[in-house]
Amino acid sequence: MGKLLKSYFFWTYERGSFHYDIMVTLILVFMFLAPRVIDFKDRPVETVALRSSEVLVKEAGTEGESARFMYQIRADDMGGASTDAERKAAILRVIEPISGEVSLERYEPVRDAQGHIIAYNAWVLR
Repeated sequence: MGKLLKSYFFWTYERGSFHYDIMVTLILVFMFLAPRVIDFKDRPVETVALRSSEVLVKEAGTEGESARFMYQIRADDMGGASTDAERKAAILRVIEPISGEVSLERYEPVRDAQGHIIAYNAWVLR
């Protein structure tokens, strides 16, 4: 039994042999079933611009002949805007130097795990 385990560990079997096929099958079973059974704690992370000068831009489809984009602006770049009108003006103040004149459709806050607002997602038509 020890010799068998040693030969499996050091992969000494020829390709196409019975034991080789068993090893490959075990590897494939682990690759495809392990993520469903074992929680590797790998989750996607919300992407937020790291520097205050960065604005993330994602394409969000079209509406008629206008292109729709989603801009993510850090809360630090909003200049302390507290009312809805101030937030809209701050969002446009950040976006318009990048993309020219746009029409703001809506915006939503992006919150971290503690519930603090860290950024705003803004959908605009250009």
